[in-house]
Parts: sequence; structure tokens; C-alpha cells
Amino acid sequence: MTLLFAFISTAMATKLAVFGFVAAALWFALDFFGSNDNSRANERLEEIREPRTRKEDRDRKGKKSDRMARLLEQASSKASAPLKPKTEEEAGKLKSRLNYAGFRGEGAASIFLGSKFICLVIGFVATGGTMAIMKGFTQNAMITTVAVSGILFFIPDVVLWFIKKGRQDQIFFGLPDALDMMVVCVEAGLGLDQAMRKVSEEMRKSYAVLSEEFSLSNLQLQMGRARNEVLHELGHRTGVDDLRALAAILIQADKFGSSVAQALRVQSDSMRTRRRQMAEEKAAKTAVKLIFPLVLFIFPAIFVVLVGPAAITMINEMFPAMSGGQ
Repeated sequence: MTLLFAFISTAMATKLAVFGFVAAALWFALDFFGSNDNSRANERLEEIREPRTRKEDRDRKGKKSDRMARLLEQASSKASAPLKPKTEEEAGKLKSRLNYAGFRGEGAASIFLGSKFICLVIGFVATGGTMAIMKGFTQNAMITTVAVSGILFFIPDVVLWFIKKGRQDQIFFGLPDALDMMVVCVEAGLGLDQAMRKVSEEMRKSYAVLSEEFSLSNLQLQMGRARNEVLHELGHRTGVDDLRALAAILIQADKFGSSVAQALRVQSDSMRTRRRQMAEEKAAKTAVKLIFPLVLFIFPAIFVVLVGPAAITMINEMFPAMSGGQ
């Protein structure tokens, strides 16, 4: 055994360890997926043989999953307790931010604040331990730990902002097409509720976020809520100004008895005009944004290609001794 360790170097041992770890991970993964397939097939066979027993097992598993969900929610609520908003105004702002991103569950705020607290703890533990090993307990190590922990603390806010921005962009770009379809449905004889339901069904694949919002509004209408309240909430829970304006126009049209199709057509035209203006604005900014890449990367290469041969010729003519001439 001593001779074996003498012949195996440190690099070879590292390679063998990495190979063994990867092989073990692959084996566990294959065993896990294979066992899931077999267990699922066995569950179906047992369900056919003894349906009552399988139903009791499913109910028991459902209770276990509910219990795990409650435990996770309690853990997140305890972790987020120091960060919970102190006033109703702050709680309303946090709820609005989560609604804009599509998180409308009861435990969304607790999960979000708990994730921020967990990121903060991870930053302190990981960065603090690393800095203590590398630099010791110095002032620079403490500043680095605090800085990294602060950055990790705001990572959930950044992720939430990106999710919110993506949802709002999808709603903004899909709203004119949805309004055109609603105009066709209303002019064909459907009511506003049926038109919204039809739009949500047809646009489920192309604009899933907008379809989800319309489906939620349809569900609220079916539950008996007033149309004005549903439209007002539709405009405010997404944070999109165009959808808010559309909701206000529909509320006014429903209140004063004006043509809904005409209001939808006017709103659709204005949204398309705004999209075209935004595209023209971005196209006008392109020339200014291209200045820095041109000056830093393209102009030096063009300068070398154009001026380089002329400079070599001038040097050969003015300094023949340096070029090797007589």
C-alpha cells in the first residue's frame, strides 16, 4: 500500500477523485430517474388492482406535500421577520412590486423577504470566512465582507425588477394585437366579457402574460365582481400605463354607454403610434451609441490599414540607412 501511494502523485489522485465524483453523480442520477419511471409504472399497476388503497396513499402524499409547503412557508416567514414592512404603506408598495412581477400568492412577500435575508447571511458567512482565511480579521476584510453581503442582499430586488420588466414588455407589445382582436369580436356581436375570454384563449401561446391577465379578469367577472372594479384592478395590478389607460377608457365607455369598439380602435391606434415613435427614437439614438465603438475599435484598425503602408514608404525614403538602402 505504501508503494502504491508512492507511485500515485498528487495530480493523479486529484484526477481520480474528480473522475470518481462525476461517475458517482451520474450513477445516482441514472438510478434516480430509472427508479422514478419504474415506481410510476408500478403505481399505475397497483392503482388498477386496488383503486381504494391507491387513493388513500395519494391523499396521504398530498397531506405530506401540504405539510412540507407549510413548513417552508413558516421558515420563510421566520427568516423574513426582521425585514417585514412596519407600515401599511410599505406593505402595499411591496405587494404592488410583487404583483407587477406576477407573484400574487399569500406567502410571496414572506418568501421574497426571506430570500433577501438568506442572501445576506450567505454573504456574511461565505465572504467572511474566505476573507478571514485569506487576509485575517483586518479592516479591509471587514469592508469587503460588508460590501459583498450588501450586493447579495439586493440580488432578489434585481431579479424581481428583471421579471417585472419582462412581464410589462410582453403586455405592452401584445396589447395592440389583443385590442384588434377584441375589436373584431365586439363588432361580430360578442360582449366585452366574451371578447376578453376569446382573446385570452387565442393569445395563450403568443402572449402568455397578457392572456393570463385577461383570464384572471374573466374569472373575477364570473365570481360576481363588478366590471368597473375588475377593469380598474386589471389596469393597476400590472403597472403598465397603456393597460391602465385602456381600463379607464372601457370604464368610461361602459358608464356613458358609448361604443366600445370605437374606443378600442382608437386606443389600439394610439398604442401602435407610440410603439412606432419608440422605434424611431431608438433608431435615432443608434448613431450616437455607435460613436464609442467606432472610435475605440474600428477607427484604429482603419488608421493602421490606410496610413501604415504610406508611413513605411515615407520612412524608407527619408531614412534609407534605416531601411537597408545605399
